[in-house]
Amino acid sequence: MAAHVPTLDIRRYDTDRDAFVADIGAAYREYGFCGISGHGISKDLIDNAYRVFKEFFALPEAVKMKYHLPGSGGARGYTGFMIETAKDSKYPDLKEFWHFGREIDRSSKYADVMPANLWPTEVPGFREYGYGLYEALDQLGVRVLRALALHIDLPEHYFDDKINFGNSILRPIHYPPITQPDVPNVRAGAHEDINFITLLVGASAAGLEILGKDGNWLPITTEGDTIVVNIGDMLQRLTNHVYPSTTHRVVNPPGDDARKPRYSVPFFLHPNPDFMIDVLSNCTSADNPSKYPTAISSHDYLLERLREIKLIK
Repeated sequence: MAAHVPTLDIRRYDTDRDAFVADIGAAYREYGFCGISGHGISKDLIDNAYRVFKEFFALPEAVKMKYHLPGSGGARGYTGFMIETAKDSKYPDLKEFWHFGREIDRSSKYADVMPANLWPTEVPGFREYGYGLYEALDQLGVRVLRALALHIDLPEHYFDDKINFGNSILRPIHYPPITQPDVPNVRAGAHEDINFITLLVGASAAGLEILGKDGNWLPITTEGDTIVVNIGDMLQRLTNHVYPSTTHRVVNPPGDDARKPRYSVPFFLHPNPDFMIDVLSNCTSADNPSKYPTAISSHDYLLERLREIKLIK
């Protein structure tokens, strides 16, 4: 990866746990971002998921709009081009995307806030490969959170029963070619993620940048099987900023590269909707008193943020 954001092999969690936990904790305290390799998610699954996602975005606009659910905030199905707008940005992002979430029993107590998924019938394999990737990233997220728990002196499995019905989202994104010069919009405006952690599959194309503590933007690209994992605002709040949620963006590439499409697939790992985000006592001290004296449920926090980015009113 570019610059100083480290890539760590998660297999070390089983072979060299103490050192791995120290390394991953240090990476997140410093950058809020880390590359994770050795995760075991097959290239075949990732490649097939990307293939079906690209096939969907290549469909005619009228077909894609069949899967748009007005008033849903884009929680499931299709959200069209230039709809989402980064908080405090004047201009909508140059992207379109699809959302699907956890498959739960419709009699679940969470069914009212976790809608049923939509699956495009026009693209064979979309559900198979898409949800296969969802489950693989969900399981990897559990492993990352176990290491992060240990680093701040929580029990290894502290997060397990707080994310087992998490309102987590896989978001295939298409950034179409940029054909007009000097557009004020960018592919994704500077923002922080809402959730616990985000796992990004396929940051191989240039454009992703994070804002360093020195105020400079740091480009992030990956090699091989690396998945970029970053802290979201919910975990930042829970840990009283011990784990920072770092501002990042996707900039428009220069020259001919701007006329090429870009695809990425982030997995937003959320806690269960009724999880109360209340600052952990072992993340406070005389030097770092609680910044958030009031607890908030993860669902209420999500709604608050979706209004800010103009996905719901």
